[in-house]
Amino acid sequence: MTSLVLASASAIRASLLRGAGVAFEIDPANIDEDEVKRSMRAAGASPREQADALAALKAAHVSRRRPGLVLGADQMLAIEGETLDKPADRAAARAHLHRLRGRTHQLMCAAAIAAEGAVVWRFVATPTLRMRMFSDEFMEDYLDRVGEAALKSVGAYQLEGLGAQLFEQVDGDYFSVLGLPLLPLLAFLREYGVVPA
Repeated sequence: MTSLVLASASAIRASLLRGAGVAFEIDPANIDEDEVKRSMRAAGASPREQADALAALKAAHVSRRRPGLVLGADQMLAIEGETLDKPADRAAARAHLHRLRGRTHQLMCAAAIAAEGAVVWRFVATPTLRMRMFSDEFMEDYLDRVGEAALKSVGAYQLEGLGAQLFEQVDGDYFSVLGLPLLPLLAFLREYGVVPA
């Protein structure tokens, strides 16, 4: 059976793979994502292009040192022409939630598989989410309750937890909102013998 390496330290991506019965090892890519994003944004790359490029870069980077297939993934949040990155602190998380509440945004969720340094598969899903209007008091209570977890996602929320209370509508693949387009990925892994067909 072909081996799989996850080029990410993301606990939720690892959890999704484990939950689906996929055997894998973890070897984070540790690339300078901020520099890649700055460069791509300066060149006018869309959020979708940025997510796709980062996923592919992570997979290719790790696959140069690891045999088998390497999975890279990335997410970008786009709202009304603006791209949001993970908040650095509580003030930034509050600003993200203030910007998102009552509005619709897209999550570009990209995954790529590389072998021997070359990308052999890539996929980008684009779920659309609408946050409900909530009070400043609710927002502060939410931030109190989730703590540091608010800093681990681009929108300062985790849909699988308390973040569900922020939303009124989600259109698209649930797994992609969490950070991995799991169903297309599993279809590819079946083709390559990583998981049983």
